[in-house]
Amino acid sequence: MIDMEVADLSRWQFALTAMYHFLFVPLTLGLAFMLAIMESVYVMTGRQVWRDMTKFWGVLFGINFALGVSTGITMEFQFGMNWSYYSHYVGDVFGAPLAIEGLMAFFLEATLVGLFFFGWDRMSKQAHLAVTWFMALGTNLSALWILIANGWMQNPVGSEFNPETMRMEVTDFMAVLFNPVAQAKFVHTVAAGYVTGALFVLAVSAWFLLQRRHRGFAKRSMTVAAAFGLMGSLSVVVLGDESGYALTHNQRMKLAALEAMWETHEAPAPLTLVGFPDVEDHTTHFAIDVPWVLGLIATRSLDQEVQGILPLVAIAETRVENGLLAYDALQRLRADENDLEARAQFEETKTDLGYALLLTRYMEDPREATPEQIRQAAFDTVPDVPVMFWSFRFMAGIGFYMIALFGTAFVLSTLRRHETRWFLWVALVSLPLPWIAAELGWVLAEYGRQPWIIEGMLPTFMGVSSLNATQIWMTIGGFTALYGVLAVIEVMLMLMVIRKGPYPDASGHAGKTRKAHGAAAGGMTPIPAE
Repeated sequence: MIDMEVADLSRWQFALTAMYHFLFVPLTLGLAFMLAIMESVYVMTGRQVWRDMTKFWGVLFGINFALGVSTGITMEFQFGMNWSYYSHYVGDVFGAPLAIEGLMAFFLEATLVGLFFFGWDRMSKQAHLAVTWFMALGTNLSALWILIANGWMQNPVGSEFNPETMRMEVTDFMAVLFNPVAQAKFVHTVAAGYVTGALFVLAVSAWFLLQRRHRGFAKRSMTVAAAFGLMGSLSVVVLGDESGYALTHNQRMKLAALEAMWETHEAPAPLTLVGFPDVEDHTTHFAIDVPWVLGLIATRSLDQEVQGILPLVAIAETRVENGLLAYDALQRLRADENDLEARAQFEETKTDLGYALLLTRYMEDPREATPEQIRQAAFDTVPDVPVMFWSFRFMAGIGFYMIALFGTAFVLSTLRRHETRWFLWVALVSLPLPWIAAELGWVLAEYGRQPWIIEGMLPTFMGVSSLNATQIWMTIGGFTALYGVLAVIEVMLMLMVIRKGPYPDASGHAGKTRKAHGAAAGGMTPIPAE
């Protein structure tokens, strides 16, 4: 029997480290491209203020990048420490993109980041600009490979189970690489990172303007953030729609759960704006629906159905029963690999083997399951509907709010009304929202595919290592303490750099000091800080 306490604790530990790590990833993705844009303007115009902007925001990028890399290493170690059977089971498939991601993050990115910081006075303007652009591209390539690995867990294409080795093996690496779920996740995640980076720059610039410090610097930064953020926020919504379309073909239960759609609606299905899902009664109370919208998003048509939770449970029950035939054939093959009848039966039913494995939560031999236990295993394929339902709505609400925020910022920047105080306060207090939306997105992606660690192939509880609860509690405590300290350090470093500003001096108002010095010398050179 599976020790469910160990499985649950291992899940909690990985969730802790993954969600903590993802606090740093979006800002890295967004700031990297904004640095490239700012430095491009510097190279084209030769104006010193754009170099100062690139270097100032680059320091904040570097602090965030360092924390992101250090927390990412911990995540990768957990595959061996806490998820050893998973690593054994899928290592031939999952290992390749994970290794490439590691090379991208810890070698290519680290090298380019080093050149970015230490190459300012050692390289030509054009060469350093090329480094900055390659650094921005490198951060996105790193995200691509880890999302290819994660996308395969959501939609295990290009591979099949080998009954002789009891492992998943690659059959078509190009299918793994161009997995539609991975591609949809990549563009959506990267766009969300652009929004995070843009709002970070916008909020810090707003703080400078509220403090009446570095106003010229802050206005230019705000203008870049407004345009980049508007592009990113619009992209997030459009690409999120593409993610919903991908779910229709690959993760129908996840789509039904986040919509709390218990029964299949007549096409085209409505979108539920708000409501209160009732897991016991299998209904959504006080639902407010918008006709046709879900059908258009999920199927790109007006005549295709979106299946509900209960019909999908019925399909899962059939697949559990079919999977028992595959499990029985597999056991016979392990006893006699020349059993042709067993091999034929396994080949016919192997796609449903994972559904039979859901029963190992309740018994050693799934073939002994009763009809009630089979039905319970089928219902196990339903994720937590209220969590999914509300996570999606809060995430989507933040997404539309970002469009309004950056649209307003773009208009104010175009009209040169950067110092509209009510908007500056709104931008400042909105700072946490992209991170909240990003974390909710990962809740939908990872919690929403439960009970699978590999969709339809391997239940999550089967992937754990042979550990005991005490050992996992100790590492959870250690990670929590370490990450708590790292969080405090990062926030302190960020605040210290922001307080000093791009032109630090004893008073914190370097622009005024430099302007006064220029006036005393009779100079008329404009000061970019002001």
